[in-house]
Amino acid sequence: MTEPDTPVAPIKGVVVIETALETMPANPGVYRMLDAKGDALYVGKARSLKKRVVSYTQIHRLSERLRRMVSETVSMEIVTTHTEAEALLLEANLIKRLKPRFNIVLRDDKSYPWLTMTEDHPYPQIAKHRGARTRKGSFWGPFASAWAVNQTVTAMQRVFLLRSCADTVFANRSRPCLLHQIKRCSAPCVGRIAEADYAVLVGQAKAFLAGKSGAVQQELAGEMERAAESLEFEHAAAVRDRIRALTFVQGNDVINPASLEDADVIAAWQSAGQTCVQVFFVRGGRNNGNRAFYPTHARAEETPEVLGAFIAQFYDDKPPPPLLLLSHGIAEQDLVAEALSLKAGRRVELAVPQRGEKHAVVEHAHINAREALERKLAESAGQAKLLEAVANLFAMPSPPRRIEIYDNSHIMGTNPYGAMVVAGPEGFAKSGYRKFGIRGPIAPGDDFAMMKEVLTRRFTRGLKERAEGGSAEDWPDIVLIDGGAGQLSATRSVLDELGVDDVKLIAIAKGVDRDAGREWFHTAGMAAFQLPPRDPVLYFLQRLRDEAHRFAITTHRAGRSKAIRISELDEIAGIGAARKRALLNHFGSARGVKMAGLGDLEAAPGISRETARRVYAHFHPGVRMDAGASA
Repeated sequence: MTEPDTPVAPIKGVVVIETALETMPANPGVYRMLDAKGDALYVGKARSLKKRVVSYTQIHRLSERLRRMVSETVSMEIVTTHTEAEALLLEANLIKRLKPRFNIVLRDDKSYPWLTMTEDHPYPQIAKHRGARTRKGSFWGPFASAWAVNQTVTAMQRVFLLRSCADTVFANRSRPCLLHQIKRCSAPCVGRIAEADYAVLVGQAKAFLAGKSGAVQQELAGEMERAAESLEFEHAAAVRDRIRALTFVQGNDVINPASLEDADVIAAWQSAGQTCVQVFFVRGGRNNGNRAFYPTHARAEETPEVLGAFIAQFYDDKPPPPLLLLSHGIAEQDLVAEALSLKAGRRVELAVPQRGEKHAVVEHAHINAREALERKLAESAGQAKLLEAVANLFAMPSPPRRIEIYDNSHIMGTNPYGAMVVAGPEGFAKSGYRKFGIRGPIAPGDDFAMMKEVLTRRFTRGLKERAEGGSAEDWPDIVLIDGGAGQLSATRSVLDELGVDDVKLIAIAKGVDRDAGREWFHTAGMAAFQLPPRDPVLYFLQRLRDEAHRFAITTHRAGRSKAIRISELDEIAGIGAARKRALLNHFGSARGVKMAGLGDLEAAPGISRETARRVYAHFHPGVRMDAGASA
């Protein structure tokens, strides 16, 4: 069988690569292939850049997918590193950040919660934590979800009676809170426990989180026996309740393998060209929950390849544990272990257990990966049927790939926001959601004008991206708006002004009775109509509208809360955070500052005479400072 003729298209890309090879070193490093817009097509690492990149010039040996990649390559960039392990870490970072089309990409932009215990207070607080670790304290995690860490906080309260309140609440308590009443706090805020005794609870909690639950249980059992022998039956009963809570916590995990302390269990299942990766977080011998991931990749990619790329990217922004238990062996497993060890500053081991308890744990994760992928595929099939029904209902030539739904939210015209949500074959695409702060000028409550601004901004940007060769995936097939014939006409006029004529416009209105289930649908070329009350397409379109409404309200509330937090003091030049805090602490509110006389302002702690005059002049423009201003 003869090799098919090499397409002419990749030749330009080969020339670009050959030109780059002339000055490319043989060092370890990372290379990037860029398209005409400067976006990354592919990011790769190599022990020797020159030897690796030269393979892309041998077109006849490349798959059709890689030929297409080479044909789109307009330029190349390289970064050299000291070792191949460093190159692997840099490659994972760039793939996760740039999301190149020809790489296996982990789309995981969520932060993971941690459990923290503060160390800058006589009575440490236990709480959930996200983000930068700016406060002194101990941290345990990560946890798979907020629910998982909240469950652990509740368990720590029940067993160790640690406080979870903020320091400001702690400092202002005059009597115990409800948590003390339900035996979840020792009430250090009102002196119900001595600092030394509280420190014992903290030490027990840290030992428990470090995986020494057996020692903690023995210590509590001894304390209960000593209390009983001393006839302190009330204290003995309290310790007994803590032991029961500890026993419940130890036996309530989905997987709680005795042989594991700190490890991540990672299993992948592949079907229908898609892959689900399940990660179970085990810390201190306890299950901190699990999460499913669906990396994007070409259908031909095998499970070990996907798993290897996943692991490198997954630990780009989080510390790896000492042990990773895998369902499949991966390519360059020793190199990945070396790179993760370099990142962690200690040894990290990757293992594929074949028997025993560790194998059972991996099998448990493997089953979860299979079931999660089966559910996702079933949901996708159902979604595909609904999209096909929508296309039939509105006489579209093919099922829509992208539906954009718009809504506005405001209160009497204040803090107006527009919102856009996106849905497609995979359900709601939250990465495509957008919020629009209305700039105006718009009359209060003018929903037509608000919608016009939102659509103008969205499609003006979309048309510009289209002209620059942007992805067709970001262009909607359907625009769904909440409203009737008037809203439909106004929306059509906006798009006509912009020259957009390839988008199906649909308006959904509840009608005069405002009953859900009796909506009227309006679109060009069809008379307004209703669907039967239990029609699946009706439910689907209602869900789209309701999600846009929810997102618009959430956006509006967040904007309103931010506006409320912004004080009028922020508008005064020279008033920073410290002086603002001093004024608010002294006068109680921005209104109190506004009503204060010049003499009162000058007498405020931390406020100089010049600052007081500046604040007074801001609130009383035109008033002379020497004309009784302090009255």
